[in-house]
Amino acid sequence: MQDKLREINVYAIVKAGGRQEKVAVGDTITVDRIDAAVGASVNFPALLLVDGATITTDAKTLAATKVTGEILEETKGPKIDILRYKNKTGYRRRSGFRSQLTRVKITAINN
Repeated sequence: MQDKLREINVYAIVKAGGRQEKVAVGDTITVDRIDAAVGASVNFPALLLVDGATITTDAKTLAATKVTGEILEETKGPKIDILRYKNKTGYRRRSGFRSQLTRVKITAINN
């Protein structure tokens, strides 16, 4: 019973895709595209580790911490419509953008 409570309270703040994400084992996160195949394993650098009441921010200790995830799928973000317009000149330019994303399931946090 004590081990289950310990696992629930373990989470980490990781740097993923230029942003920081709060992750725990079993979480699914969406990050900027990672150039790897579906099913491949990927590691994220930990910036903070919380294990129950223990909070770790020491860089040397965090360098040894491994946050491992498995790539689930490649997706696209929502479409952003871009419209440039100038009044009374007939100038109109329309374009759009969809970001390339990757869904990752966190499989382990080893410290």
